[in-house]
Amino acid sequence: MCAMGQWLGRIIGIVLVVVGGLWTLQGVGVVGGSFMTGSTAWLVIGLVTVVMGLVLLVPRRSRR
Repeated sequence: MCAMGQWLGRIIGIVLVVVGGLWTLQGVGVVGGSFMTGSTAWLVIGLVTVVMGLVLLVPRRSRR
């Protein structure tokens, strides 16, 4: 993967972790003021989003 692709993957990974974390906290009910507050569906969606972001942040080993 080229350097630009690595940076883009990291940026997207960070955004997914932050947004997923917010959705998770809203789903749990820690962050209020939204229709997502206290919703189990948003808890699950948030956790899945965080995991997807972490997958993008974990460095891959190339077969060179």
